[in-house]
Amino acid sequence: MSLTHLITINHIKRSQVHLICLGLVISIIVCYGQVKNFEFINFDDPLYVTENKHVRSGVNKENIIWAFGLEEKIRTYWHPLSWLSHMLDVQFYGMNPGQHHLTNVMLHILNTLLLFYLLHRMTGAVWQSAFVAALFAVHPINVESVAWVAERKNVLSTFFWMLTLLTYAFYAEKPGVVKYIVMLTCVALGLLAKPMLVTLPFVLLLLDIWPLGRIKLLRSGSDHRRIITHIIVEKVPLFFFIRAFDLFSFGFPARGWQL
Repeated sequence: MSLTHLITINHIKRSQVHLICLGLVISIIVCYGQVKNFEFINFDDPLYVTENKHVRSGVNKENIIWAFGLEEKIRTYWHPLSWLSHMLDVQFYGMNPGQHHLTNVMLHILNTLLLFYLLHRMTGAVWQSAFVAALFAVHPINVESVAWVAERKNVLSTFFWMLTLLTYAFYAEKPGVVKYIVMLTCVALGLLAKPMLVTLPFVLLLLDIWPLGRIKLLRSGSDHRRIITHIIVEKVPLFFFIRAFDLFSFGFPARGWQL
């Protein structure tokens, strides 16, 4: 196969990827563009935005300290990054509900594009990855998270979930301490958005089986057992890291937690 032919094939694939990304963005806008006309609702939105004096006054030193404090654990769990995202919305858009909704939509777009890129990178399959990403983009299970301002924590934690999987894919290609630390940073940010990434180590083990192929189930021998042991051991710090966050977020007695 000539070099010119290879360049042509790569150009066609890049064009397909660009068109797929455009199609994913358009499909989300068609589905969720209407939220720009939505109002805040009286369920949880008052707690998170409309009647929260810290959020309503935007980003400042006092509110940042409050976001990372434990005061609100009486009514909800510890998710300072989500509080800060609501404050930033107020800082830029004031109390315009449509703009707050559109921030959720923008995060959902990023999550969908990250999912497509991640699957395409790990599997090399363009259209299969596009199908999964398109299903994620318009699936009804995401409506609550995208079209409800108070559920910002879901789309925000999903963003860092996707980034964690992507950084893990980079790490799996060529393991290194720096890449592992970058992955842990993404995990930490996801936990700061919502402490619900408890299944992540097990998901990474599944990725090790497929599509990353780091674990071959049908193989045997001492070398294979050593590889499996190493892959499991490298998840142990991640498991304790996530567990520590969860204990901090849920481990203090409180009443009326809202999930």
